[in-house]
Amino acid sequence: MHLPSFIWLWKMAAWSMGLSLLAYLLLAVTGVWMFRMRTSGSSRFGAPLTGGNEGVGSPLTLPYVRSLHYTIGISMVSLVLLLLAIGIVGTLGHFGSLGHSSHLVAGLIVVVLVLLSAVSATQISARRPWARLLHIGINIVLFVGFTWVSLTGWIVVQKYLP
Repeated sequence: MHLPSFIWLWKMAAWSMGLSLLAYLLLAVTGVWMFRMRTSGSSRFGAPLTGGNEGVGSPLTLPYVRSLHYTIGISMVSLVLLLLAIGIVGTLGHFGSLGHSSHLVAGLIVVVLVLLSAVSATQISARRPWARLLHIGINIVLFVGFTWVSLTGWIVVQKYLP
């Protein structure tokens, strides 16, 4: 059977993966930023949260950084779910079945970790200090997952390129 080229799908996957990794990096930066703001009482690395320059160019406050962090997180969840859909459609369309490499397992683990991270983020509060630790721990493990899925993905891409 002659199937259409799936190169457009793989390009979409490559962009989605790149943007997912960028989102992960930005989440790490904003997460550290929020941690520093919460523990040191400063909005920028060293600038006080209140007083002084409240006009134009004043430092960002914790709610704005938290909102940015949530927005980037929602974007990353969306991108990872898009990657899951692309992977399933592309693999079924090209091979007719799933499970041709460890990339499927790596991808599913990353999807689960991203979803667990998102759910744990919604549980963070002063009454649930364990939720912050869980969220950070999952994201550290997610680094390993992203590394694994990137390496196995590169191997898979080599199968599709002429």
